[in-house]
Amino acid sequence: MNIHEHQGKDLLRRYGVAVPDGQACFTVDEAVAAAERLGFPCVVKAQIHAGGRGKAGGVKLVKDVAAARAATTELLGKTLVTHQTGPQGRVVRRLLVEQGCAIAREMYLGMVVDRGSGRVTVMASTEGGVEIEEVAARTPEKILRETIDPAIGFAGYQGRRVAFALGLAKEQVGPAVGFMSALARCFVESDCSLAEINPLVVLKDGKLIALDAKIGFDDNALFRHPDIRELRDASEEDPRETEAAKHDLSYIALDGNIGCMVNGAGLAMATMDSVKGAGGTPANFLDVGGGADAKRVAAAFRILLSDAAVKAIFINIFGGILRCDVLAEGVVQAAREVGLKVPLVVRMEGTNVEQGKKILADSKLDIITASDMRDGAKKAVEAAAR
Repeated sequence: MNIHEHQGKDLLRRYGVAVPDGQACFTVDEAVAAAERLGFPCVVKAQIHAGGRGKAGGVKLVKDVAAARAATTELLGKTLVTHQTGPQGRVVRRLLVEQGCAIAREMYLGMVVDRGSGRVTVMASTEGGVEIEEVAARTPEKILRETIDPAIGFAGYQGRRVAFALGLAKEQVGPAVGFMSALARCFVESDCSLAEINPLVVLKDGKLIALDAKIGFDDNALFRHPDIRELRDASEEDPRETEAAKHDLSYIALDGNIGCMVNGAGLAMATMDSVKGAGGTPANFLDVGGGADAKRVAAAFRILLSDAAVKAIFINIFGGILRCDVLAEGVVQAAREVGLKVPLVVRMEGTNVEQGKKILADSKLDIITASDMRDGAKKAVEAAAR
């Protein structure tokens, strides 16, 4: 789960991480009043779950009330298109009005879970204000890494090593270590999956401050953080993903035209690879889970059919905990309720597979059966091309 910049900064502030004074605003009048309170110059920032806002015109420096009103009027309700939103963009429904800062230097500081080591890794770079992917591609040697030992946490010597590598002055090293330690505590205690400060800036008075904050959380840990769960902004999420979450389905929208329904994350990945191998592109990742019943399968099927880009559906199930007859009942139920308007390819193996095939055959629905995963992927791609 991702949150807005202003929410991330509120969280960081609770852990003692230095952030600028600012206020989230939902109307023009509210934003103008916030600008007057903070003083000029100040910054008006569009709040969407995507990077590249500045380059897309979503961050504006304003120097008086008239400029603040003009900027907020322009941004609120605007569809902002960045390199991360895709061509459809995101509608700006809230703003962050923030005090201006006298910046001397910009750097990068981030923390992620490194899947290779299974530990939290600190990344830092002197190249602040630039997407870390660009730095990794052009000058990978400028990315510093420190792996946190979960038994002892972020150690002081690691913070000093990062601070000196960033070229901070001697008197800034101590505050920098404190800044990084606080960020590490926030990351671990809040079950974050990403915490990115880009840029981390040194002000002209020598202080360090988080000028931006991008924070994401592990969805599987949200049950431990009801306060964080309340920060979810459904308007920033794909409505199909929101609907899937209501039914405990693992769904991620992609940009292809082959809808995929599978039970098990590993099988889902293999299915998408098979579709790509057959010359097609999956429209989604959808794992109904091993414990799904007919009702959940029907909900999953309706979500697939709600995607206008889907030209064919490939259901690939290995019946174990989820029996093939239960799957078939759910598919038939949903197909009759919603109306099957695209080709449907089904490959089933495992528990009660013959009963499942009989349910599908007796339904009189136009279903294409497949002998194995590769055959199913090939038939789905061919059906989508008709």
